[in-house]
Amino acid sequence: MMTTEASGTVGKALGLLTLLGDHPHGATAAQIAEQAQYPFSTVYRLLNTLVSAEFATYDPQDKRYRLGLRVYQLGQKVASTRGFEGTAAPILQHLTAVTGESSILGVLDGPHFLTVRKVDGPQFRTTTDPGDHGSLHTSAVGKALLAFSDPGTREHLLDTIELVPRTEHSLTDREELRRQVERIRAQGWAGQQEENDVGMAAVAVPVLSPSNRLIAAVALAAPLFRADLEGLRRYLPELQQAATELALELPLRP
Repeated sequence: MMTTEASGTVGKALGLLTLLGDHPHGATAAQIAEQAQYPFSTVYRLLNTLVSAEFATYDPQDKRYRLGLRVYQLGQKVASTRGFEGTAAPILQHLTAVTGESSILGVLDGPHFLTVRKVDGPQFRTTTDPGDHGSLHTSAVGKALLAFSDPGTREHLLDTIELVPRTEHSLTDREELRRQVERIRAQGWAGQQEENDVGMAAVAVPVLSPSNRLIAAVALAAPLFRADLEGLRRYLPELQQAATELALELPLRP
C-alpha cells in the first residue's frame, strides 16, 4: 500500500514505478492497482503517462507493464555520480579475485539496505542484484549498516524495523538484535549464516569516512559448501582493506 506522503499525482506515479520495480517480469494494471490500493482508473491513467514518458513499457500481448529504459538511464547516472561503477567496481572485482567469493556493496535506504554493486564469485551467483532491497536484521550488510549508522538513525531503526523472518534461523527478538548491534560495533564486523538465505553465509564491514560517518557496507557471501561464517572470517583483512579503499573514493550520501 502506498503511504499518505505519496498522495499527490507525482507521488502516486513514483509509487507505481517503485511497485513496478518489484515485478521484474511485469505486472498488469489490475495487479498494481490492488497493491497500491488506488482506483483502477487512476492507476491505468498514471501507468500510461509513465509509458508515454518512457519510464515504463507496455506489452499488449500479455497486458503487462514493466520499467522502461529511462529508469535504467537515470539509475546509471546515479551509479556513476556515486562512484558505484567507476570507483567501486574495480575494488569489488579485486576483492572477489583475491578471495574467490562474491562481493556486495550496499547502502542504507530507510528501513532496508539497497544493493548498489556486486561481483559474483567464479563459482556461485549471489541472490541479490543492484537495485534490490534487503533486510537489516537478517543480512550481514544490513547489520553492519544498522550498527554503524548515526545514533539517532540507529535507535529509530532498532525500535521500528519489522523483524520479519526470512528463514528459520532469522533473528526476530528485538532485544537480541540490540545486543548483536553492540557486539558488531565493538568487533567492527557483522556476519550471518542462513539467517537471510538457506545455505548461505556472509560477513560484512562498514565503509566509514575519515570522520567516521557511515557511507556503505561491503560484504563477502558464499554458499556453505564453499565457506561457512567462520571460513569467511579469514578474509576480514581483505574486506577491511576494500572498505578503506572505498571510503577514500566514495562520496558521503547527503
